[in-house]
Amino acid sequence: MIRFEGVTKVYEGQSGSKDVLALHDVNLEIQKGEFVFVIGHSGAGKSTFLKLMLREEVATEGEVYVNDRELTTMRERDVPYLRRSLGVVFQDFRLIPTMTAYENVAFAMRVTNISDRDIKRRVPYVLNLVGLSGKAHSFPNELSGGEQQRIALARALVHSPAIIIADEPTGNIDPELSVEIMELLQAINSVGTTVVVVTHEHELAQRFNKRTITIDHGELISDVPPKPMHPVRQAAPQRPVMPQTQTQAMPRQQPQQRGRAIRQPQGMTQPQTRAPQQRRSDNGGYMEGGK
Repeated sequence: MIRFEGVTKVYEGQSGSKDVLALHDVNLEIQKGEFVFVIGHSGAGKSTFLKLMLREEVATEGEVYVNDRELTTMRERDVPYLRRSLGVVFQDFRLIPTMTAYENVAFAMRVTNISDRDIKRRVPYVLNLVGLSGKAHSFPNELSGGEQQRIALARALVHSPAIIIADEPTGNIDPELSVEIMELLQAINSVGTTVVVVTHEHELAQRFNKRTITIDHGELISDVPPKPMHPVRQAAPQRPVMPQTQTQAMPRQQPQQRGRAIRQPQGMTQPQTRAPQQRRSDNGGYMEGGK
């Protein structure tokens, strides 16, 4: 989908100034359907990375592929066709102030000679997708910053691009709205659209579990994949608790002794003892048994 192979970009110095190395030997690949953050501080090389993908700049060395097209050798007349396959969301919105929300989105289709019939069908759909169908006839100055960014996103989506590239999409809106924009980009990504977010906000990238590429001083210093999502373990079904029966409530019985149990007559508290058996002696007297 997007591939950089040994890409270096040098801006030639003007009026005797030194050349500026913007990117140096960058190698990376972004697959179809991925959601990727590209982060770095101001001047790290993020803007150059973005411009190379849009073919606003050409690599000094190496090769850049977008949608299986090699951009360094692309003819100028083919560049507009490349950009139609990309949806770009800019930090400063870039809405036309004299056009309504509907007209701003429709304009992106008119400049590519899309029929009015398709415009009337497509524009309401994407406005509804970003939750602003009720603001179709509002002008940019009547919209909040978050709403303007949603219109910019609708404009980027109107051509059903294979790739959405967002350049600091949360730079001019409140933190709460930043999360809403990112959740909207996640929803777009969930249906198969590749999303690349270029930003300096490390906290924003950490909040969403996505692949994160870090650029510093023109070099790719880290490429961290998303953390694996551990499946939630289902609790083992509990055995039903049976109601306690009368039998269960009885005390534990002692083990039976060996031999036959002697049944005690009712009403008798002490066992009867047998008198010792007497037998007759030889001299006519009696003596106890066993003696």
